[in-house]
Amino acid sequence: MAIRKLLVANRGEIAVRIIRAARELGIATVQVYSAADKDMLAVKMADEAVNIGPPHAAKSYLNIEAILKAAADTGADAIHPGYGFLAENAGFADAVEAAGLVFVGPTGDQIRTMGDKAMARMAAIAAGVPCVPGSDGRIDSPEEARAVAARIGFPLMIKAAAGGGGRGIRIAADPEEFETLMAQASAEAKAAFGDGGLYVEKVIERARHIEVQVLADGEDAIHCYERECSLQRRRQKVWEEAPAATLPASVRERLCASAVALARAVKYRGAGTIEYLYDDASGEFYFIEMNTRIQVEHPVTEMITGIDLVREMIRIAGGARLAYRQSDVVAKGAAIEVRINAEDPAKSFQPGPGMITALTVPGGAGTRFDTMLYQGYTVPPFYDSLLGKLIVWDETRHGAIERLKRALGELEVKGLKTTKPLFARLADDPDVRAGNVHTRWLEPWLEHHQQELQEQEGTGS
Repeated sequence: MAIRKLLVANRGEIAVRIIRAARELGIATVQVYSAADKDMLAVKMADEAVNIGPPHAAKSYLNIEAILKAAADTGADAIHPGYGFLAENAGFADAVEAAGLVFVGPTGDQIRTMGDKAMARMAAIAAGVPCVPGSDGRIDSPEEARAVAARIGFPLMIKAAAGGGGRGIRIAADPEEFETLMAQASAEAKAAFGDGGLYVEKVIERARHIEVQVLADGEDAIHCYERECSLQRRRQKVWEEAPAATLPASVRERLCASAVALARAVKYRGAGTIEYLYDDASGEFYFIEMNTRIQVEHPVTEMITGIDLVREMIRIAGGARLAYRQSDVVAKGAAIEVRINAEDPAKSFQPGPGMITALTVPGGAGTRFDTMLYQGYTVPPFYDSLLGKLIVWDETRHGAIERLKRALGELEVKGLKTTKPLFARLADDPDVRAGNVHTRWLEPWLEHHQQELQEQEGTGS
């Protein structure tokens, strides 16, 4: 069915992004918001806005009943979940479709299969996609966990079967630590996702985090090339780029083909990201999980391919077939995204919400700032600290890094501390500039450069 009115069941910069895409398609928008977000930019931009509850997310952005009521009251015929909150909640996708509405994303069954990391691993194996050595699915007992550990050896990564964002993950160096960390990971996963299920994988010591963007319409699937997200702090991505800096062309071809094969095998619908670990030493890659939603870092893919991924999601949800064949998708140049958070890198990334007293957004060729900010806006303390994403493109990676430095120099966010100083430092680091990084590179770097970040700290960002 053609979508006429789209309800945005999210907040912040992704809500702004969705509203813009819908408007370009001639679709009216409804923005839901909590009491803390009444002055949010997306509320001002949408055609209609509905208060769905108090600040606490459990009573607003996670309240399925309130969201569905807002859709019914406003006559919305589709719901876009964005990322986070209910975006990978299979029950929410089911409830949206049961209400006769369009869910802009995969089906509930696809979210169950690919959103549960243990089940996704089994689907990947069935599709012939290489996986990190580990348990075949969820671990149901301590005895089973010990047997898997004995088979694949230490160190081992213990991972939550549900959820994401780095929660419910522990690394065990030996059997004694394994027992303790299994219990901790299960408890954290239960608290964060309502599901304490776990699985385990062999640790790849100096892995790169590579992910492939796919688009699919339930019958066919294509890839939009890969992104590298190896610069991470506490398993949270901070700097993303496309294409991967040092990935051999032959590996890229096999990697992207495997992602398409998996998307086709599960008859995936919408935009999705298939994530891998790449071992520089062996040249091998391994599937780790699929994100059944739009990703925070999707703009770098848009910058190198020219494809509006959010707009394509909405089109596909409305019943359209893929607008692109694989031969239509051409990657050009290099793009980098850095996450500007309301955190102070000089003080262990302590979050610090507050009022934006001045804002200067960088411009110029190949420069984009996806944000929810405006001067006078007060960032509430109840949600994720992401303020915006600075994205740059140039014909070469070196050019993109230089453009990033220039754009960071222009960006001004006054009234609170941000992560901007971190990226100014990283853009000058020789290893970063050479692409010589891995998923465990950033945290030791931060410890080494803590004093410099503290000295750089000023009255604002």
